[in-house]
Amino acid sequence: MNRLFQLAHLFALASALFLSTARVAHAEEISVTQWGSSLYGLPYAVAMDKGLFKKAGVDITGILSSGGGGTTVRNILASKTPYGEVAVSAALAAARQGLDIVIVNVGTRSVAEASMVTMPGSPIRTLDDLVGKKVAITAPKSVSEMLFLMVLREKGIDASKVTRVASGGYVNGMTMLEQGAVAGAVAIEPLSILRKSRYHTLYRAGDALKPMTTSVGITTRAFAQSHPGTLRAIIAGRRAGVDATYADPAGAAKLLATQFKLSPEVATEAVDNMVRSHMWSQGQFDRAELDRVASGLKLIGEIKDDVDWSRLVDSRFLPADVRAKGQL
Repeated sequence: MNRLFQLAHLFALASALFLSTARVAHAEEISVTQWGSSLYGLPYAVAMDKGLFKKAGVDITGILSSGGGGTTVRNILASKTPYGEVAVSAALAAARQGLDIVIVNVGTRSVAEASMVTMPGSPIRTLDDLVGKKVAITAPKSVSEMLFLMVLREKGIDASKVTRVASGGYVNGMTMLEQGAVAGAVAIEPLSILRKSRYHTLYRAGDALKPMTTSVGITTRAFAQSHPGTLRAIIAGRRAGVDATYADPAGAAKLLATQFKLSPEVATEAVDNMVRSHMWSQGQFDRAELDRVASGLKLIGEIKDDVDWSRLVDSRFLPADVRAKGQL
């Protein structure tokens, strides 16, 4: 009897060890552009916090951070689980370089977090007032420059009559503004909320521009072929995180405050602004919103020709109900 008990005990221990090892084996890390500094990745944080990835069938244990662009793409390609969310421009650049990537879901579809600010006492009160003046963007061919040019185009203002100065970053541009080196500076949430008492908001990009695809989920074609179940689970878990964010903005804001080390008030305002603009997509593709961002990338010279989205997009890994909402 004792021998039987010992065998049963050993079997239980072996089973526990096997299950523990299996959980570790299925643990995954993915990459999200600007993780910890922008609002792109909030649904991932919500999904991890609520166990929604695990419920979908994958254990996402961490998010790899990067400054965006090619750095995020390189992180993705070097990862054991090569999936991540990047700016559309980074995905297109990777494809042009011949990298084996495919776009599998939409991440964000709003530019509501972007704006331009001036000093409170400045005579600059409309976009027309910027003609003949200098404005700070973060860098040439950056999203900040693209959105600024798109707003000028929308308002019928000749971009050549406004001098763009590369500041190297949003905070740098605001410092230039305060020192009088420029008449306006691009801003982004939550930084613009943190500093809103110091500036006058000239415009919000989300008010001036229609929705457009701003970030997408990518992977390698090889991973999509060899691990379709894992890919579907990641996309389904993120979708669940998006739904949970919209269902409970207050809870998402509380998590954002913790993750980004923000005050509850700032986090709440940031999340409410993004919920209002419906920033986070469940993942479906919209041809019009894809073409709008491509049009903006042409403005900054990032691309020259129309994008053949059919060669880059694979919607098969989306949940069926999400895929049905697509217009591609």
